[in-house]
Amino acid sequence: MSMFSDIAADVASLIFPRTCPVCGAAMPRNGGVVCTMCEITAPLTNLWLERGNAMEQRFWGLMPVEAASAFFWFVEGSAWRNVVHRFKYSGAWRTAYELGRWYGACMKQGGLYDAVEVVVPVPLHPRRLIARGYNQSEHLAEGIARELGVGVERGCMRRHRYNASQTRQSSHGRWENVEGIFSVRRPERLAGRHVLLVDDVFTTGATMISCGSALLAAAEGVRLSVATLAVSRKSLGIKP
Repeated sequence: MSMFSDIAADVASLIFPRTCPVCGAAMPRNGGVVCTMCEITAPLTNLWLERGNAMEQRFWGLMPVEAASAFFWFVEGSAWRNVVHRFKYSGAWRTAYELGRWYGACMKQGGLYDAVEVVVPVPLHPRRLIARGYNQSEHLAEGIARELGVGVERGCMRRHRYNASQTRQSSHGRWENVEGIFSVRRPERLAGRHVLLVDDVFTTGATMISCGSALLAAAEGVRLSVATLAVSRKSLGIKP
């Protein structure tokens, strides 16, 4: 049975060859999420190895977090930036999941997230979820959770206001745009647990802080860590 499955997969790879989501190069059927060259040259932050890193400092005095990191540096005009846009707006949810697995494996090696007990994706408003067809942060969270060996709670957080896109908002506008828009539906599922809150891109931290603050207020005894797939050096006050 497995032989026929392998043959079918080989035929499918000829008709629909896998390509690297970053550079577009052809990839072997059993390859990783990106090609070997892009894996070697990926602009990884390594923030998951450093306690008290620049991203964690962005939360100091605003929200208590035990660990904070992003997987790669978000650079305007780069091919990696285009990857985020494809899985966020063009249906490439599988890429978000696979990048989540890669990120989760790095987290596991780093040790800062060892105490995490459950992963919670930042939710989309139902209207945006219907329009897009999926929540990219949920697929990212599922990949991370698989490598950390923990579960995902998908329905405990709710985004109850259809706010405007953050993309073209000023820093002040982003904070106003997400203020008080999240609520917790099932706080008993998260009470007393170490929760990892996951989103795709960190800009000002406004979305994470709004979502995390709602969680901390509703679920007694929660410990919180955060992770995003991408962050720019500018967002963390780091010179290029």
